[in-house]
Amino acid sequence: MSLRLPRPAVSRLGIKLFVVILAVNVAISGFVFLAISRSLDRGFVEYLDTTQANRAATLAEGLGEEWARRGDWQWLRVSPSAWQRLVRQQLWPGASSPPRGIERRLGDPKDFVLHDASGLPVIGLPPDDEEEAATLRWLPILHEDERIGTLGYRPPEQLMARMDHIFLARQQRNLAIIVGSLGVASLLLAGGLSWWLGRRTRSMALATRRLTEGDYSTRLPERGRDELSRLSRDFNVLAATLEASREARSRWVSDIAHELRTPLAVLRGEIEAMQDGIRRLDQDSLHSLAQEVGQLERLVADLRLLSQSDAGALEVQLAPLDLAESLADRLDEAEGWITDSGISLETRIEGEAWIRGDVQRLRQLWNNLLDNTCAYTRSPGRLRIILIATSRGIRVTWEDSAPGVPEAELDRLTERLYRVEGSRNRASGGSGLGLSIAAALVKAHGGEMHPSCSPLGGLCWTMTFPTIDDDRFREEIA
Repeated sequence: MSLRLPRPAVSRLGIKLFVVILAVNVAISGFVFLAISRSLDRGFVEYLDTTQANRAATLAEGLGEEWARRGDWQWLRVSPSAWQRLVRQQLWPGASSPPRGIERRLGDPKDFVLHDASGLPVIGLPPDDEEEAATLRWLPILHEDERIGTLGYRPPEQLMARMDHIFLARQQRNLAIIVGSLGVASLLLAGGLSWWLGRRTRSMALATRRLTEGDYSTRLPERGRDELSRLSRDFNVLAATLEASREARSRWVSDIAHELRTPLAVLRGEIEAMQDGIRRLDQDSLHSLAQEVGQLERLVADLRLLSQSDAGALEVQLAPLDLAESLADRLDEAEGWITDSGISLETRIEGEAWIRGDVQRLRQLWNNLLDNTCAYTRSPGRLRIILIATSRGIRVTWEDSAPGVPEAELDRLTERLYRVEGSRNRASGGSGLGLSIAAALVKAHGGEMHPSCSPLGGLCWTMTFPTIDDDRFREEIA
């Protein structure tokens, strides 16, 4: 059964997740922008430096060819426009108009200075700022290995200084676009994740609260294969286990009340009959009362043993013993009992089987199994018991003949007060605690006990006990 949980308030975990994702994305975008900007600035300046040097070399070569054709620099002194045309032809050959932007700034005639062979200015006067003029770079103009002039040009750093405001404006605009885009993406991502995770965690929190309030029918939806889905499955398993435990506890209390009510009702009826004079107070009457009291004592003792087993406080005095000898001795003693029940006994006990066990508790185990076999096996019947040593320990197989147990009922055989036929008549099977006690005793010895269908037509119990270590056994007996 799955319940619809109410819509919870805003999750603090969702808010924290939202803020963390948003802050991390903004910080990462800022670091990435600074790193890329720094790398671009350095690479761009180097590119401009190389480009400007190549353009200056091209212009110097063109000026040398013009000087060879004209013989002097006088034509440039009298015609500044001829200087601009020459620079444009040398730097942008075939272009109808000069490029725009940074390419134009790198090829501006104002950024070049021409001096003759004597060092006198021809065209392009140096800047008024002496510090800026001192930073000009000079390139000789040669004709047949003879220096005929010098070409000066501004370094890229000066050009960039002029364009700082343009560059900064563009970078700030780009930064605003990047941060804005990442901010929007972060808002969407953080909002989606926080909503998704917050909704699931809030549902788990509310379901857990209902579980603590005793509503064990609460279930969480199981979607996906992530950790939260596995946690939801574990939560559902826990809720189902608690629900089953509550039902078992309720059934357990009801069954105990029923088991106690029957002998008490018999006792009360017999006592009232004696008080009313219907029955005589003699040895037979007292013997009947003693039987009912004994039945109550056995039931209370069985309940106490099971409660001690559940609490891990079952008194077991473990010591080295031969399990094969313990089983063979009890079967020899019970041979008459088994024969009187119309059951033929077959045994196969191979060699010694040393374990750490309690003699009295093991005797109680064999008694409970014999009680169950003799109570339910139809006469004439068969009982086959095999004890062998395996790699996993000492294995005891206890098989009897018909009637059998449906496979669907096998796992419930060790439940307290459970009977397959559903009867409460103790004449058909006692109090229903024998197999539960047997399982508890096997567990107290570190073993396992599993039911299955017997080839003989009845029930088969397979018990596995851990063997004792030889060295430790020698130390014990020493």
